[in-house]
Amino acid sequence: MIQEKIEQAAAILAELDIDLWLTFVRESATTRDPALDMILGANCTWTSAFLISRNGPATAIVGSLDARNVRDHAEYRIVTYTDSIREPLLAYLEQLDPARIAVNYSLSDATSDGLTHGLYIMLREYLAGSPWIDRLESAETLMAALRGRKSPEERRRIQKAIDITLDIYDGVGEYARPGMSEKDIQSYIRGRLGELALEPAWDRDHCPAVFTGPDSAGAHAGPTDRTIEPGHLMNIDFGVRCDGYVSDLQRTWYVLEPGQTAPPEDAVRGFETIREAIRAAAAALKPGVEGWTIDEIARRFIVEAGYEEFPHGLGHQVGRAAHDGSALLCPRWDRYKRSPYLRTEQGQIYTLEPRLTVKGRGIATVEEIVAITETGCEFLSRPQNELFIIT
Repeated sequence: MIQEKIEQAAAILAELDIDLWLTFVRESATTRDPALDMILGANCTWTSAFLISRNGPATAIVGSLDARNVRDHAEYRIVTYTDSIREPLLAYLEQLDPARIAVNYSLSDATSDGLTHGLYIMLREYLAGSPWIDRLESAETLMAALRGRKSPEERRRIQKAIDITLDIYDGVGEYARPGMSEKDIQSYIRGRLGELALEPAWDRDHCPAVFTGPDSAGAHAGPTDRTIEPGHLMNIDFGVRCDGYVSDLQRTWYVLEPGQTAPPEDAVRGFETIREAIRAAAAALKPGVEGWTIDEIARRFIVEAGYEEFPHGLGHQVGRAAHDGSALLCPRWDRYKRSPYLRTEQGQIYTLEPRLTVKGRGIATVEEIVAITETGCEFLSRPQNELFIIT
């Protein structure tokens, strides 16, 4: 996987007409640059430079005590130092003389923003007086392509995580009963994870997140002692980490009231609005479109159905993390900076996750995962087409 990504990075550099990608790190177990997951798969203690060029061997300039660990994890040409990285770094740049040097900072994408401010100052101090100090630029476009274009093996791993998550969701439907608490459902899912020796896709305290009824805690919060009550909606946001890759899926259930044999019209309408918004967005999702245009399709569909617009983006990329990659399917809000305007690419994998409130019952939401193909997109998750029932 690491060698595959290093080779892919070199090809993307050539595509973007960038000469060199420089990842500059230190004590990465404490302050980790997300790029290391793709190009090394290990940590460094001493100040280190990982240099991938468009037309030369990938080179790692590392402290002498880090060399063996780097060599064990990736196929770099290793250059070591003891006193200072300055001299070997300048010697490398003198030999290559790159006109454009991409480094890991970004205003829009956290996964491309691993170069700390202190390291950026240090790097500039090392380059002071050289021509290369004025050739630094953001690696965001490069890293967006590298992280977003999933290889067949990456997609296989994500698919495996999706399949496991859906299997656990099937079990939730059989387990859940009125009177159980959100924490009871969380405990059941944690038990399944333990049986499978897997970890949740994000922070354990709110993966899974379980919400039931009106006035629940909302997204990104942990389960509470609130109980599953008849007439309410329950939704879960959950994913697993498997072989270094994750899933991120949401599902919604309705709790039948005594005497009911099917959900009431308002709950069904809310769910079906979400389902159709997802279908409309998926129908338009293909390579080369700006992400905001896909978000707008789902957002307009929900608003025109009479509901308030959802307070977040429609979808994010999934991969090594639940939120993975620069491009988003999101509105043109300031908090998203450039992300809404980045164009989608074949091989990217996105969530589609609108939500709405059904008054007096709770939140209706579904989160599916799709992969962008040459001409459109395809679902990797098994879509939830009907409102699930708890009796």
